[in-house]
Amino acid sequence: MRDVSRRGLLGLGAGAAAAAALAGCGSSSGEGERPTVSPGRQGEPGHPGPPKRPAAKPIGDGSTSYTGKQPHQPAAPERLEPGRKPPQFVIFSWDGAGEVGNGLFPRFLDLAKQHDAHMTFFLSGLYLLPESKKRLYRPPNNAVGASDIGYLTDAHVKETLKYVRQAWLDGHEIGTHFNGHFCAGTGSVANWTSAQWRSEIDQAVSFVKKWRTNTGWTDLPSLPFDYDKELVGGRTPCLLGQSNLLPAARDLGWRYDASSPGGRQRWPGKRLGVWDLPLQAVPFPGRSFEVLSMDYNMLANQSLSTTRAPAYNYPAWRKQSAEAYIQGFKRAYETNRAPLFIGNHFEEWNGGIYMDAVEQALKHISATAEKHGDVRLVSFRQFVDWMDVQDPKVLAKMRTLDVGQAPADGWKKFLANPS
Repeated sequence: MRDVSRRGLLGLGAGAAAAAALAGCGSSSGEGERPTVSPGRQGEPGHPGPPKRPAAKPIGDGSTSYTGKQPHQPAAPERLEPGRKPPQFVIFSWDGAGEVGNGLFPRFLDLAKQHDAHMTFFLSGLYLLPESKKRLYRPPNNAVGASDIGYLTDAHVKETLKYVRQAWLDGHEIGTHFNGHFCAGTGSVANWTSAQWRSEIDQAVSFVKKWRTNTGWTDLPSLPFDYDKELVGGRTPCLLGQSNLLPAARDLGWRYDASSPGGRQRWPGKRLGVWDLPLQAVPFPGRSFEVLSMDYNMLANQSLSTTRAPAYNYPAWRKQSAEAYIQGFKRAYETNRAPLFIGNHFEEWNGGIYMDAVEQALKHISATAEKHGDVRLVSFRQFVDWMDVQDPKVLAKMRTLDVGQAPADGWKKFLANPS
């Protein structure tokens, strides 16, 4: 089963977003720099081909392994030079990150490779746990083995393992979407304590690190990363429960959390020492309000959470959704250069129009990157790598720019002396 359990209307306009916790769910710096684009694809003339990977060193039961430094990473980030315009960051992220036979996981891995983009995949731990072993899951405030998303079939667990492995080797980040996706009632993640969040995280990590023990499959390759080190951030179900999650995230050394609802297109800051990277309100063409930058919120405003609306609506809705992302990108790119965060699900809601919209937006943004060289399609981890090396005074100065506000006298003067 797919991650389609969404209780309540989760996609109101952004006028209500800030108050209503809207969600769907389940390098050198400076103006004029080159984008992070590889010099050629493996197998092309003049390209040396893939580097030889070191032999895998199994961790624990061999579900994961150490295979050396992650490939296909951008150059080490550097501080912005005084007076230089910041690059435009765009982060595409995926909640659940399971392959359920619709081909969407490999579709977007291929698309990312074609456009030299890096993404973040928030893996649901239950997507690596067979339903026959569901009683291993003890969700806070819920029955043993309960889940508001379906467990995957064994075949789909195997497919998910395959594409998570490929994603990491392609240079993408593997974060977490936790486990049971509880968004309503007394068992909702909104009611969990920090200790309960810690239990949920520990279980999500365990399901990744022990999938081989839990499945009995010994003929599949291990995941090529140490998840204890790889996992530095996540997104909660329905963007709920961040306040009590953050103490647990901080204690675990997480570097960011992407769970805030109703964010605005401004430069982000930290909460409890953790980068707070919210989904953002972006223009919604033809409407008087803005909408959160996630596929499910587009759907909720277009078809009132119905995932199979009449097909005659699809062309207009597809265009509206793609333009929402593109207008959000243009607004930031042409003004305050705030990073754009986009959230998605591997779902074919309303005929798959939201997948088409995300693809169209990515291609548009990639074309701008190729033309101007000052746009970076990165993962959340890569983005906070850049943020962490910047002068805090520069970041504080950039946070003074409101949505759609460019420096009045240009970037050169604005950032010449940020103190």
